[in-house]
Amino acid sequence: MTNSTVQMNDIRDIKPPIEISEGNQWIWWVLIFVALVVATILIWRWARNRKTNIILPPPVPAHLRAKRKLADALAFIAEPKKFCTLVSDTARFYLEERFQFRAPERTTEEFLRELAGTKLLLPEQKESLGGFLASCDLVKFAKYEPGENELRELHTSALRLIEETEPQPEPAGVREPAQTNAQ
Repeated sequence: MTNSTVQMNDIRDIKPPIEISEGNQWIWWVLIFVALVVATILIWRWARNRKTNIILPPPVPAHLRAKRKLADALAFIAEPKKFCTLVSDTARFYLEERFQFRAPERTTEEFLRELAGTKLLLPEQKESLGGFLASCDLVKFAKYEPGENELRELHTSALRLIEETEPQPEPAGVREPAQTNAQ
């Protein structure tokens, strides 16, 4: 191969002209970016509004929940300690939720002493509750083994307390008259 043949193969054709942009291309990138941001915000708002529009059922009132727990506790009437724990805890949690009175974390004596200084219950209800909790404590802590009739009486006592203290619905026909601005 000669030197002249190599030089002939080294020669390349002229490149086509380069197109020079007018400088408006960045505007399209900015518009695309803004469109993506707006779309993201709209999707986020739609998803948030969709979550807040979900209608939750109203919570079950405390007295209905307590009555249901007392009914469930009857399944354990053959196990006095477990039964008394369930029944007394149900009454304590009901009183806490119904009257915002801290009951479950206190000893029976602390609970009754503090309850005596309030007007949450009638004196007869406080006395009945004291006897009920004392009987439950005998079973829970002193290993007392009551008969089924005694356990049913404890259940009835707790149910009576809940029924006596549950909120009463307003009568359907009694409403305040609407005020009109008739002149």
